[in-house]
Amino acid sequence: MRGTGGFSKRGDHGLKREVAIVAVGATRFGEHWSKGLKDLAWEAGVQAVEEAGISGKDIQYIVFGNMSGGMFEGQEHVGALVADFLGLNPVPATRVEAACASGGVAFFQGYLAVASGMYDLVAVGGVEKMTDVEPGQATEILSAAMDYEWEAYFGATFPGVYALMATRYMHDYGLKPETLAKVAVKNHYHGSMNPLAHFRNRMTVEDVLSSPIVAHPLRRNDCCPVSDGAACVLLAPLDEAHKYTDTPIIVKGVAQASDTLSLLERRDICTLNATVQAAEKAFAMAKLARRDVDLVEVHDCFTIAEILALEDLGFCAKGEAFKLYEEGETYVGGRLPVNTDGGLKAGGHAVGATGVKQLVEIVKQLRGEAEGGRQVDEAEIGLAHNVGGSGATAVVTILSRR
Repeated sequence: MRGTGGFSKRGDHGLKREVAIVAVGATRFGEHWSKGLKDLAWEAGVQAVEEAGISGKDIQYIVFGNMSGGMFEGQEHVGALVADFLGLNPVPATRVEAACASGGVAFFQGYLAVASGMYDLVAVGGVEKMTDVEPGQATEILSAAMDYEWEAYFGATFPGVYALMATRYMHDYGLKPETLAKVAVKNHYHGSMNPLAHFRNRMTVEDVLSSPIVAHPLRRNDCCPVSDGAACVLLAPLDEAHKYTDTPIIVKGVAQASDTLSLLERRDICTLNATVQAAEKAFAMAKLARRDVDLVEVHDCFTIAEILALEDLGFCAKGEAFKLYEEGETYVGGRLPVNTDGGLKAGGHAVGATGVKQLVEIVKQLRGEAEGGRQVDEAEIGLAHNVGGSGATAVVTILSRR
């Protein structure tokens, strides 16, 4: 008999095989005026295939995260499109949509496909081409990921929704704008060392606080950019991973959870319950504690989102995460390095690809391959956290070098 969340009464996940990431690839995130959705997917996919030393024909299943190819670029049916453009027909290909968590959910589905024994080599990707539309149109498209009837219809946008969270958090826990700004400062510092980041400029607290208000108290430099980009990882059973790599990265835990789309139905708008639930399941599956984690990639679509994520993931108590920024503990070299690639804020946010891009960064860190001086010393365990909308979907993945 199954219990909630797919765990059996024995306490395990009931799946047949351990799974490893054996190769990765990613484009630069940013504005790609000369490249379309197909070109970006091809670039990331070819990198992963070449790294694994295989032919594309060796791939048995493709899962791709994409939020809204139809609205951003006029193209739906993205799964089959990618398979066709990469010359992989008749390999089955599926497009997954879960707003900004599309990439994370695609990874979860790819993991299940290998762990169940259905397939032995699966490509998981994510792609979004967002900059071909005007900024106002992009905001409108993204707003479809919230509760349209009760939020978007009345003019709510994601900056506005996260501003509500920030305002409440400041009221309840005493967060100061200067401390909130330090989230952006840290992410731009890390992003400046990442050659694939959308923004590689460093910022000061004053740079953040002097930028224009978008939705009080959030300013322009509290918000992630609209980006183009793609990312890809290849999954195989752990006992076959040696065919493709000398440094397989093991998927120790992965879980997905849901919550209400609208803020009005939540018991606490400063808590993303989907994150809380997914984290509990992922840590239980991994049989690890929070203190075992060496670095995290969290979904910082806005600076307040990063603070909420650290609390909801269980790394500190509610109302305590902002103190880590005041103490400088979230930098590379600190107690808990966060978003070593610059996160969404500086690294960029190509929504369908973000969840996979986070995993690419964790894999590079665990292999000891992070460029530019952002490598975390002796990193063995990393966690990725991908959110859809304002928290209606969350995926938490724990990877290990051991």
